[in-house]
Amino acid sequence: MSHLEIGVAGIVAALSLIALRVPIGVALGLVSIVGIGQLVNMRVAWGMISATPFDFAGTWELTAAPMFLFMGYLCTATRMTEGLFQAMRLYLARLPGGLAVASVMASAFFAAASGSSVATSAAMSRIAVPEMLKRHYDKGLATGTVAASGTLGSLIPPSVLLVLYGVYAQVSVGQLFMAGFLPGLLSALLYILMIMARVKARPGLAGHAQVTSTWDEKWQAFRHIWPLPLLISAVLGGIFLGVFSPTEAGAVGTTIAALIALARRTLTFTAIREALVRTAVNTASIFIILIGSLFFTRFLAMSGVPAAFSELILGVSTETWWIILAVALIYLVLGMFIDSIGLMLLTLPLILPLVEGADLNLVWFGIIVVKLLEVGLVTPPIGLNVYVIKGALGKSVTLPEVFRGVSWFIAMDIVTLLLIVLIPALSLYLPQQML
Repeated sequence: MSHLEIGVAGIVAALSLIALRVPIGVALGLVSIVGIGQLVNMRVAWGMISATPFDFAGTWELTAAPMFLFMGYLCTATRMTEGLFQAMRLYLARLPGGLAVASVMASAFFAAASGSSVATSAAMSRIAVPEMLKRHYDKGLATGTVAASGTLGSLIPPSVLLVLYGVYAQVSVGQLFMAGFLPGLLSALLYILMIMARVKARPGLAGHAQVTSTWDEKWQAFRHIWPLPLLISAVLGGIFLGVFSPTEAGAVGTTIAALIALARRTLTFTAIREALVRTAVNTASIFIILIGSLFFTRFLAMSGVPAAFSELILGVSTETWWIILAVALIYLVLGMFIDSIGLMLLTLPLILPLVEGADLNLVWFGIIVVKLLEVGLVTPPIGLNVYVIKGALGKSVTLPEVFRGVSWFIAMDIVTLLLIVLIPALSLYLPQQML
């Protein structure tokens, strides 16, 4: 077999192992070791195993990932995210589809703190969906809102996906954070406008019971949620103004979260232990995938597959629209079956050489990739967020009802994607203004 044929066989083998539910990092690592053994010899493959993980795990920029994870888990463990939906419900109840709009806003705040789309969907499905169903909201609208809104955590910084993309693509994580901010807000805004337009056209979608509140109730609700906007503003403001780097921002954000929790008397040893354990488990999972993907990158580079793939795509056309379309098709198809982090790290070894060959802006392209990963989280037949919500709600809703509801939000995601592609300034304006 030629080097190129071995590379293609390796890709097929990796996808087959992932389809058999072998952990992504393990699948990529095994295929890479065997593949490099075939391309060169096993001594080179074993040498890579002994040196690469240690060198890569010591990358300074990667420390941002566990620190932002710890910040998010600490916010959750110290009950800083509690009351988000209830507060948004009181403030936004008078809008058409007020509870669904409140779910979008609460999910956006929760996702910004946790950085996890799945965690956001799991939490909000237990809080927001029962409240909407109790008030006779359409099941598709209620569940679709939470499933789609959970994906906002991938774009709204601080996002672990953006950190990993920045490290892998050797792009400034701070610029990626700023680049994701406006597209993340745009996604939330389009969700809200779509909900309001649908409810205006068909009032029965949002039930008939009105939520009323007094200013005293609104003030009491604000007293519960003010720490989260303060924390997010401090972290993003510090990065934008150049007060600290994105790597330092994770530690600064964790410190601010701990001080706020201490002031609110919710910083207990139990909360700290819970946040540390969850951070350690998730960091280990991410690093295993990262190291496996690094092995896979070297294997593919030796086989010549990335260069051949770039030539194949660019041979059809070098127009930006064609490259974006080809990449979108890859992510939308694979996104139905593979989780976001695994899919991004699986495909970047192939995609980045193509993007660099076409001389596209890597910050702008990173936002497109993350938005495509968001869509994959809710795309049938295996939208991960959809199954998370179905698992949380049990028999009260069916999978077809959730997928029916989420289809409207997928349409809004496509609109957002088109705007990001057609108006690069949506992603690049804030990074250009950074100090």
